[in-house]
Amino acid sequence: MSINFECLPENYSSYFYRELYTKYPETFIVAEADNEIQGYVMCRIERGFSKLKTFTPARLLHVVSLAVREPYRRRGIAKNIMIETMKKGSEIYQTSECYLEVRVGNGPAIRLYESLGFTKTKRNYGYYMDGEDAWLMAKFLLNEETPNL
Repeated sequence: MSINFECLPENYSSYFYRELYTKYPETFIVAEADNEIQGYVMCRIERGFSKLKTFTPARLLHVVSLAVREPYRRRGIAKNIMIETMKKGSEIYQTSECYLEVRVGNGPAIRLYESLGFTKTKRNYGYYMDGEDAWLMAKFLLNEETPNL
C-alpha cells in the first residue's frame, strides 16, 4: 500500500488488497530489490466481453494497479512483473486477454504497455477522480508459453 500511496493518485483500502491477493494470489506479484518491495502488480480475473473482439465472451485478466518506486524505474521491473502476471493469468486462470486502464498523459506507461503488445481500444472520458481520461488497453494472451508474452 505504501508504494501505491507514494506513486499513484488512486488509492485502495487494505481490504481491497487482501481480497485480490486472497482470490488471485498468482497474479499479485511484487518485485524486491535491496531487501525491500519496490514494485507490484495486482489483478483480478473477470468473465465478460472481449476488449478486442465485439460481443465475444472472454475470461479476462484485469490489471487493477501497477507501480514501481521512482528510484527503481527504467530498470525493467514493471515489464518483468507484467510478463509474469500475464503468464500466470493465462496458465493458471486460463485468461484469453489482458486489459488495463492507463492515464492518457502517462506516456512512459503507455509505451511500456505498447512494447508488451497492448493496443488502445477505447478512450474512457473522465475516468479518474481528477477528471483525466484513461486509455483502455488490451492484448490477447495465449495459453502456452510464447515469446510475445
